[in-house]
Amino acid sequence: MDEYIDALLSMADISQARLQVTDVDLSALAAGILAEMQERDPQRRVAACVQPGLGARGDARLLRMALENLLGNAWKFTGARDAAEIHFDSRPGDGGKPVFCVSDNGAGFDMAYADKLFGNFQRLHDAAEFPGTGIGLANVSRIVGRHGGRVWAEGREGSGASFYFTLANSSAARSPERS
Repeated sequence: MDEYIDALLSMADISQARLQVTDVDLSALAAGILAEMQERDPQRRVAACVQPGLGARGDARLLRMALENLLGNAWKFTGARDAAEIHFDSRPGDGGKPVFCVSDNGAGFDMAYADKLFGNFQRLHDAAEFPGTGIGLANVSRIVGRHGGRVWAEGREGSGASFYFTLANSSAARSPERS
């Protein structure tokens, strides 16, 4: 119950907090989050690739929360993979604005239920197999929305998932290299 109360408080904070807009190095945030996950779970073999040079103007605390949720889900849903892969990169979107992407080779999901992913307390997988409150992606949607962007996902059961998002004020390095 405590976990659900914390999730509700987090939702309220995201919705009401005043944005502290600064330049945010999304690549550095993502790399740091992945390094923290590897530190907490050193026996996991995860090939984590982060494209350098991805940035945005936004609230660093909220954008970190969004990336923690997306990368945390990728970490969780690749747990059964011997050779897990997690990527954070971007590709050109409409008007030249980057579309950021967190992708993995994990459990994936049935696209027939993709519309449920970003709802409060919605889950597509059994809580016993993949624990959580079902609020993380709803928080991601709120954060991205507060930054003038949108979020969507694609996946295939057993073949991984990709979560895409845009931000109103973002930039990407010209080279799509990964590190």
